[in-house]
Amino acid sequence: MAVLAAAVAVALSTTGLQATAAPSRDHAPVNTAFTQAAEKYDVPRDLLAAVGYSETHLDGHDGEPSQDLGYGVMHLVSNPVNHSLDKAAEITGRSSAELRRDTAANIEGGAAVLRAHADALGLDRAERRDVNAWYPAVARYSNAEGATAALYADTVYQFLARGITAVAEGEKVTVTGRGVAPDKGAYKDSGSGFATTSTDYPPALWVPASPSNYDSGRTEAIRAIVIHVTQGLYAGTVSWFQNPASEVSAHYVVRSSDGEVTQMVRDSDTAWHARSGNPYSVGIEHEGFIADPGWFTDTLYRSSAALTRHLADRYGIPKDRAHIVGHSEVPGNDHTDPGPNWNWDYYMQLVGGSGGNPPQPGDRSWVDTFADAPGYASPTSTVRTGVLKQGTNYVFCKVWGREIRDSSGSYNHWWLLTDLDEGPAKQYVSAYYLSRWGDDEARDNTGAEIPLCKDA
Repeated sequence: MAVLAAAVAVALSTTGLQATAAPSRDHAPVNTAFTQAAEKYDVPRDLLAAVGYSETHLDGHDGEPSQDLGYGVMHLVSNPVNHSLDKAAEITGRSSAELRRDTAANIEGGAAVLRAHADALGLDRAERRDVNAWYPAVARYSNAEGATAALYADTVYQFLARGITAVAEGEKVTVTGRGVAPDKGAYKDSGSGFATTSTDYPPALWVPASPSNYDSGRTEAIRAIVIHVTQGLYAGTVSWFQNPASEVSAHYVVRSSDGEVTQMVRDSDTAWHARSGNPYSVGIEHEGFIADPGWFTDTLYRSSAALTRHLADRYGIPKDRAHIVGHSEVPGNDHTDPGPNWNWDYYMQLVGGSGGNPPQPGDRSWVDTFADAPGYASPTSTVRTGVLKQGTNYVFCKVWGREIRDSSGSYNHWWLLTDLDEGPAKQYVSAYYLSRWGDDEARDNTGAEIPLCKDA
């Protein structure tokens, strides 16, 4: 659904001194596509990348559609209420098939649609040079209205402020963080539309779905919780559930970046989320895509688990995998979410059900990695012992070791003690692979320095 690399995802050499698998610095088709599209349509390059990252984390999903029929890294959409793919084809002269499957074409299409929104708003050449003036155009790119459109644009500008490191087709794409002060124009007061909190779950916002997308009341008692993945954005999911044409809804939606929860259907009503499971279950949607574990942040897991724990306690639902299930596990469904990258063991630990006690704060630091990181038995070893998969992972501590440097000159001497996804426990990976890092820096997802190992 609709509502983010000159260096590359590195394969380290056995010497560990150089990223030997990296292509040359000139071979950067994704970065080149962003630069050329930005220049052609006079859209700020970093804004264009931030919109793409907000939409898909720059993952084109091999041309496969999202839940609301959006395609490519820029999530160009073709459904009854959003025609951005058709608009991109009209402006660029490229075919819909090319826009769906070719990343460079898709990026150009996204730039063209953004520029069309800017022209419709009357942005002149000077204003187009100011990233802050693009806020209303970004809001329109979401194809949402009011508070939902503002929520979408706010997310894009948060990524601009924070900075981005992502991998697209094996290539690192970066946006340097900066101060932003967006001119929200007509959206200045739209945020007030999300001020109401839920009465079923007070930590959540209350944004009702369209009455056309759920049944009032229930025919069965609540006895299960169904875990979903949106295959799209948080803001886009909220907008989709508000659209009467979608004929779909869930009770709750959880945001990836900060765990914000929005309730859209009352617990006492029947959301349309799991076919045969609708009458007796509560549905929780999680922002992200099943093929990309980077969306499943620790913050999302913890926020969702707190909601699930609340629901289980309130309705007497056993905290086990027979009653807390994935969409794919509900009889009569053809969906595959939450997919193989959803960490059920960790999630159930956080819920407080089967699987033991959850890890305590301070036991480990949670980090996002932008690519698979090779593991080593020590921070000076050059013999690989396994791999830490791309996405959200935990590390225990850091220690100084041999330098890792890539072809762009980026480097790091910090090594992180962790348990590998494939390979032994208590191994070391380079802090080079952290999504949030600088030269010789090693910070967790909150921005805090990862602590030194006690024996370092």
